Amino acid sequence: MEEPKKTCLHSRHVAMGALMSPFGGFDMPIQYRGIVEEHNAVRNDCGVFDVSHMGEVIVTGPDATRFVNYIFTNDVADAFPGQCLYGMMLNEAGGVVDDLLVYKFSEEKYLLVINASNIAKDEDWIVERMNDVNPDNPEGLPFRVDVELVSEVVAELAVQGPKAEEVVTQVLGIDCADLTFYTFKELSVDGHDILVSRTGYTGEDGFEIYAEDEVIESFWDRLMESKRCEPCGLGCRDTLRFEVGLPLYGDELADDITPVEAGLSMFVKLYKGPFMGQQAVALQKAEGAARKIVGLELADRAIPRHGYEVLNEAGEPVGQVTTGYHAISVDKSIAMALVDAEYTALGTPLSVRIRKKTFPCTVTGKKFYKKSYKK
Repeated sequence: MEEPKKTCLHSRHVAMGALMSPFGGFDMPIQYRGIVEEHNAVRNDCGVFDVSHMGEVIVTGPDATRFVNYIFTNDVADAFPGQCLYGMMLNEAGGVVDDLLVYKFSEEKYLLVINASNIAKDEDWIVERMNDVNPDNPEGLPFRVDVELVSEVVAELAVQGPKAEEVVTQVLGIDCADLTFYTFKELSVDGHDILVSRTGYTGEDGFEIYAEDEVIESFWDRLMESKRCEPCGLGCRDTLRFEVGLPLYGDELADDITPVEAGLSMFVKLYKGPFMGQQAVALQKAEGAARKIVGLELADRAIPRHGYEVLNEAGEPVGQVTTGYHAISVDKSIAMALVDAEYTALGTPLSVRIRKKTFPCTVTGKKFYKKSYKK
């Protein structure tokens, strides 16, 4: 078995006594003090995550906008330089290759931030798409773009929580107050170039900072020395994103789960020019999906886990749990689940099989906790 990769902060996590575990091909911190403490720090104060395991791809060239629009469901042509967009890359059947953020620098330059577990797959897929025929080219020629794979040389921190702006400004010296939600800028700090965006994966205000290893190492050390930012692992990153209904690739999204089924059609712009998976998604949207991701709330404190069966009132399987927790912020046992369409109406009574018992539940919305983004 291949040894997991290590981020530039790995030795610091180990020295701090973090619980380490493989994730997405990397040896990553799952928790430090504990998931509950770290979760609450982000909800109420400020937490910092090492997210250097994420992947980065730079697309440049005269056809960069057309190419990114061809492989991405959102519409980058309508975006302004300095704007971030969330969306997905789809296969021809409409299944999700990956969900990602796209940063627009100009009409001829974009940064794509992809999931750690999909880096190799995504890179291969993006490079393969370069050879597809540009649908807008009358001569049937490929896209005029260059793709630079920079995951190995870019590290990343996520500083999240109500006090994130104060901490990033005062501790790291990064002027970020002018950034609005889903915007970014490049700047120089201590002679080093960095990119900072007002984005995150927690449902709270916060920033993601991209830079070279030595810069991220310095920023982490300054944050730890300041005592104003809780070190957080991937355990609470999952509980935080889940409570506000954000999907995780491999759970709510997959090669065989479409944006329509995941309830993410608002990030698929069917009106724009041709893109991968467009016809399949358009057809499913017109005809309706046979299954859909929903929220579930259990009356009991039992915890539904990924893969557990969801049953109708007759005890027949109608779906399965994608993510489940006893949620920290709302003190309820809740889940997201992919279920047959006829059982997706709010208030529908269902049950979850947990080991050998079944526990009643009710279909709810997927957002169990209100997001606190700064607009």
